[in-house]
Amino acid sequence: MVFELRIEKMVQGGEGMSRLPDGRVCFVAGALPGELCKVALTFQKKDFTKGKVVEVLEPSPYRVKPKCPLYGRCGGCSLQHLDSEKQAELLAQVERENFRRLAHVDLPENFKVHTGSPWGYRNRARVVYCGSNGGRLQFGFRLQESNKVIPFGNCPVLTPALNEFLQESAQQLFATENAKIRRDTDINLFDNGVGQVSYFYRGMPASEFREKSVSVVDIGGRKIESDASVFFQSNLGLLPELVKCVREAVDAGVKEGLASNEWLIDLFSGVGFFAALLQDKFKRITTVERDDGCLKHAKVNLAQVRNCDENARGDIIRGNEFATCKVENVSAPAEEWLLQNVVDVPATLIVDPPRTGLPKEALEAIAKSSVKQMIYVSCDPVTLARDFAKLHESGFEMKSADAFAFYPQTPHMEMMLVLVR
Repeated sequence: MVFELRIEKMVQGGEGMSRLPDGRVCFVAGALPGELCKVALTFQKKDFTKGKVVEVLEPSPYRVKPKCPLYGRCGGCSLQHLDSEKQAELLAQVERENFRRLAHVDLPENFKVHTGSPWGYRNRARVVYCGSNGGRLQFGFRLQESNKVIPFGNCPVLTPALNEFLQESAQQLFATENAKIRRDTDINLFDNGVGQVSYFYRGMPASEFREKSVSVVDIGGRKIESDASVFFQSNLGLLPELVKCVREAVDAGVKEGLASNEWLIDLFSGVGFFAALLQDKFKRITTVERDDGCLKHAKVNLAQVRNCDENARGDIIRGNEFATCKVENVSAPAEEWLLQNVVDVPATLIVDPPRTGLPKEALEAIAKSSVKQMIYVSCDPVTLARDFAKLHESGFEMKSADAFAFYPQTPHMEMMLVLVR
């Protein structure tokens, strides 16, 4: 069935929201607020429906022609039809509504969305090896809502280094390795920002892993080691903005007496990214991460402070930095560590959980702890709003909120809340 629908607003996921004549909500892919569209229904339930635009009758002034020829077929970049300069504003409106609806609070008036380059920004990607065509190897992305693959030649959101790697270096590398790499194999790629591209695929020989998968990124003069098989932020150009916000929040918490420099607890710490960049501010650091692949890098990234005298109390000066003297890298689920360790000092707590948010047990342990300042970095604002509602019940208030448009041309937004009690 096809309906003419007026789009009311944008909702989570970047879809437009409208209503059918019978009153049911319809979420419309490819539609923008204010537009009048012909919409074909693709999914129906008793209380809501989904559809896609088949014709725009009255376009938004912010509608633009998608830059990529694969738009609408490739599984990524579903907001290319929206002017890049308008994306952050509309997504901010979406997040404000999420918090009103799910947490029953308003985000602060100074809620800011930090933005960077809208194109050529993505330094981390997963591509699919499609085999050879006319003597050249092909790589592709998964289709929307499908495991099928569509090959591409040049992706406008990938960094120039990644595009060049796929078009040049990979042709030689995988031509010699393709006896090991089967068609439809996922390959993780990572551009470290200075032209070095590392990669990983399942079945990669262990002897090649260190040479071809491991890389080092320079963030604010600090070297952070990682590898292409584990998570690392996909937008190095905007990442320093997040680091700046986290460091400022830590400084403010100590200055205002909400925390001290005694202890930093970094939960879901990954490769120890935040801990390594904050090591000059704390006497003790605990990172907690269940992924062993991440943990081995965390140990490297924090090695220089772990090697300090365990009995020292932290008055060591290296240059102008205060060196942390006790670091522990724990391999465990965050909720288990919290339940087994009493946090009875005004520690600074940083959490950066997966899209599912904080487990119930973790929320309960934080509520019972002595933590007065908490920095919550989230890749899913919906679960962040849900978790904040529960933390608010235990006395936490929202001191500040920032968002980071790490993925322009997509509806994905990362957020950081500073919570105090």
